[in-house]
Order: sequence, then structure tokens, then C-alpha cells
Amino acid sequence: MTLPVITALINFSTGPAFAQTMILDSGILDTNVLGDSAAVIVDVSNQVNRIETNRGRTALSDQFQTGALTLRIVDQNGDFNPQNTTGPYYNLLTPMKKVQISATYSSVTYPIFQGFITSYVTTYPEESGEDVAITTIQAVDAFRLAQVAQISTVTGATAGDLAGTRINEILDEIGWPATMRDVDAGLTTMQADPGTNRTALQALTTVATSEYGALYVDASGSFVFQDRDVTAGSIGGSPTVFADNGTGIDYFDASWILNDTLIFNKATITRTGGTAQVASNQDSIDKYFLHSYFLDNLLMETDPVALDYAQAYVASRAETSIRVDSIVLDLYTDNYNSGILAALGLDFFDPIKVITTQPGGSTLEKTLQIFGVRMNVSPNNWKVQFNTLEPILDAFILNDTIYGTLDYNVLSY
Repeated sequence: MTLPVITALINFSTGPAFAQTMILDSGILDTNVLGDSAAVIVDVSNQVNRIETNRGRTALSDQFQTGALTLRIVDQNGDFNPQNTTGPYYNLLTPMKKVQISATYSSVTYPIFQGFITSYVTTYPEESGEDVAITTIQAVDAFRLAQVAQISTVTGATAGDLAGTRINEILDEIGWPATMRDVDAGLTTMQADPGTNRTALQALTTVATSEYGALYVDASGSFVFQDRDVTAGSIGGSPTVFADNGTGIDYFDASWILNDTLIFNKATITRTGGTAQVASNQDSIDKYFLHSYFLDNLLMETDPVALDYAQAYVASRAETSIRVDSIVLDLYTDNYNSGILAALGLDFFDPIKVITTQPGGSTLEKTLQIFGVRMNVSPNNWKVQFNTLEPILDAFILNDTIYGTLDYNVLSY
């Protein structure tokens, strides 16, 4: 059985970019980063005995969260003792150093996580022996940096900016590299920046929400902003099929759920300087009781656009059905090439279809999108969990035109 090869790198240089420093008159253009001295980048792969990553979006808030990494290192030489003056990392072991996890399979390297170290915790468990320490590194992705960066004004953020332009202006304000962004243009124009004191993450999230788009940090460490074309249309692509009956990629476990978590049948959306715009679906209220959703201080320029938002939200959330909450892939499964490729290659917004055989011969079948990826890697174990949800937006309305696909007629004007 051929498995992916994990690589764990720590970069002890400063700044957000992970590339090796390029000394003037040396290095590779468009690959290295100009600096005064070479970065200390170390490969600790052969010291790692556990990797856990968690990236994704929460269902209730409709927001992606800060990605997290736990990296457990077996330290036989005191390398990760910050007071070891003869250690190779002396004076380098500080928070906010960069860490990168990747996996190589069939000569292709896949990013798994890139972020910034928040802590080093050293323990001496009895089972490890007297001469071995365990250093557990905790790290977070770039969302954390945007969360701790306070801003007030945003240079150039004037009325009429498209959402993607405003996202870039905010990232410029905190000095985030242009090479570490994947920003769609957007479809919604913004008001002038309010100029209030807030975190950069709050400012970014407000813009993404006003667009009804999505903001997250991908596995390679870049900020990604996707507009409504993606959040409403990406479910229409060809799904990767996972099935327990031989018609798709086998999986280790699937968790099916039927609940009211995603039901919202009344939405109230208010932009800064505007009046509350309300949409509701009485049939859904009669069936499920009132499930309300409120958002205010958004930055779309007009009330009709805010009303479009409210109507699209109710249209997408007034009904519910059974869905796959998560599926788990076991990469140690024999002859699992297709499963490994899926585990390493799929990410947020990718559509998947899951088929599960039920007692008595019936089946459960659902097409959803990936909104969370968790990995747990240790000796003789490698499991990947995809958390799935309904699309953020089944359809959206722009200038009285419905984009995307509605499964049922639930608009209320």
C-alpha cells in the first residue's frame, strides 16, 4: 500500500510569506522573498508523531473560522528547549513563526495547512522514556492575524467599490502580500468605509457578508474571497461520488442528520444608514415555527440590494431535509488510490454525493458541498473528515433576476 508522504516545515523568519529569503543578486525571482539574510527553514517531518488540522465553516454563523493545527514532535535532543543555548533553534523559538504541512502523493504535492505558531508546550510523558520530551506545537492560520490587527480607516475605500476591491483594500491596510490572495471581483458595490475602530477580520467579514460571499484562508495560507457566483453556483458542478455499494469511492463512516439547524424562515437585513429589509415564508413558519435571522450594519449601497439578500436567504433556508453532516475517509484502506486523491484534492465548495445503504435495502443519497476539512495523522493512522452542508446560497436575486437554482418556491415579497 502506497501512502502520501507528509512534510512538516517550520520557517523561523518573520513576515507572512513562507518562501525562502532571496539575498540581493541571488535567489529565484517570483519564488524567493527579498531579505537581508536567509530564513531558517527546518524540516521536522522525521520528528513528528501526530498531526491534527481543522479548517472550516460553522453552520449557524455562516462564517468560516480560524484554521488550527496541532503538531506533536518527539524531541530527543532538547532542540525545542528555548533555554538550550547549544540547540539549533536557540533564540528562534518564539510565537508567530510559520509552519507548513503538505503531503506528496504520486509526485504531486498537496497543501494541508499553513499558519503561525501560537505556542510550544513541552511535556515528559512516562511512556516516552526519560530522555525524550514531547513538544506540542499549536498553530493558527492567517485569520488570527487579521483578528489581532486593529484598523480604523481603509485607504481608498470609497463608495462604489466592488466587494473584491474593498477586500483587497483592507488586506493592503494590514500589509498582507498580494501574492497570498485569491480575491473575486464581487457583484455588490459597497458604501464608503465607515472608518470605525474594529479588527481587520471584522472589516473583511462585513464586506464578504454584504456580498453574500465567502471569506476564508485556504490550505496554502492565502486569503480567499469568493463572490455570489461561487456561493450560489458551485453546487452545480460534477460531484465526487462516495458510496458504500461500489458505485463510488468507499468511505470509513458517514453521519446523516435531520434537524432544524439550517432553517430560517424570516430574515431581517439592514445596511448602514438604511432601513430594515424583511423577507419571510409563512408556509415554513407554519410548519417549523418562527426561525429568525438578523444582520445589520452591512455595507451594500441600497435598500433594494439588502432586500434581495433577505429574500435569497429565506429562499435558501425555509425548508430542510436529511443531509450528510460528515464523512470520514481512512487512507489506510487497501487499494485506495481514488480515496487518497479525493482526501488530498477536495476542499471548500467542492460538491460531493454520498450514498449510504440502509437496512432493508433502501438508500440515503444527497449532494452537498464540503465546508470543513479535518485531518488526523499518526503512525498507522490517517483519517480525513469532510464536514458538509447545504450550499450557502441556493439562489440569489440581483436586479429582480434569480441566479442559481431553487428547489422550491419560497420567495415572499
